[in-house]
Amino acid sequence: MLRATQRYLRQMPTERIEEDVISNRPRSIRLLSHHVFRIGEAYLESVIDGKEYAIQHANKPPADGTFTTGAEIAGYGEEVIGRLQKWWDGVEDKSLTRKIKTYYGMQPMTMVFERSTWHSAQHARQLIHVLERFGIEPDGRLTPEDLAGLPLPERLFE
Repeated sequence: MLRATQRYLRQMPTERIEEDVISNRPRSIRLLSHHVFRIGEAYLESVIDGKEYAIQHANKPPADGTFTTGAEIAGYGEEVIGRLQKWWDGVEDKSLTRKIKTYYGMQPMTMVFERSTWHSAQHARQLIHVLERFGIEPDGRLTPEDLAGLPLPERLFE
């Protein structure tokens, strides 16, 4: 999901990055795109640093004047992906049964990992929609196989 998001961001016109994703919700493409990678970073903060996995952590916006292009956000994504890979490579118990603190109680890491994955996937789907609206064919569309087994909302925007 994160690699797909990077591809879509590299296609995003810089002059449109501050436009809202959809007209009825004031959230820019820039903020949504940054959020996709913040989800993974918030997960790491929980499993590595012991912070509670909370909505406000994943919704932490970038500093003003930073990440102003799709390429810059994709670069930030590369850092997050690298940290996730390093963490995964060091995990001894890949079943992820250890419980972590979340805003909805103590949960097995695997449940929060799945939630982080489908949450990122939903936003990747939304970025595909944005590119299509701009008349841009998304590079490497997500396939049904990519999304198989994820408890995604039926609609793109809920």
